Amino acid sequence: MEVGTPEGLHFQAGIETRILLIRGQKVLLDADLAYLYGVTTKRFNEQVKRNLERFPADFMFRLTAEENTILRSQNATSNQSVKERGGRRYLPFAFTEHGAIMAATILNSPRATQVSVYVVRAFVQLRELLVSNRELVLRLNELEKKAELMALQSETDRRDNQEHFGKILQTLRELMAPPMPVNKRPIGFVTPDE
Repeated sequence: MEVGTPEGLHFQAGIETRILLIRGQKVLLDADLAYLYGVTTKRFNEQVKRNLERFPADFMFRLTAEENTILRSQNATSNQSVKERGGRRYLPFAFTEHGAIMAATILNSPRATQVSVYVVRAFVQLRELLVSNRELVLRLNELEKKAELMALQSETDRRDNQEHFGKILQTLRELMAPPMPVNKRPIGFVTPDE
């Protein structure tokens, strides 16, 4: 599996589906990283424990029992895979992007090095998708505000137009009304007696 090949791109897409959002962070679980790096979860976690100083809290954290239960209930395949493996004694570790890369360095195998490139790309692609979604949301909000402003302006314009139209109609009615009778003087010479 070469970096940049169609096979590699397909592999990268598989990584993206394994990235989860836990505690507001995008993470990969230890079992998924072990699978990607081509080692058992047990061996992977042994290497992590031997190198704990390389994994500060922003690189890796252990799931709580509640988080693990929620995660398993949300994903039926996770329940099935746990049963197939005979279950776990310990709660899984969750690795952030930096933790996943650090894990590749402690394994120090050609596969781990190669896969770490795909892991980075998968995290970057998700970050770009998130940014583009934020931009889309911002643009939609701007469009909504403009539409509301136009509606308000249209309402104001409509009221102004109705007022002007009303004045025009009133003037036209006044012009169309018959003239009011006025006491007319008779034409010609009139004596004061008449």
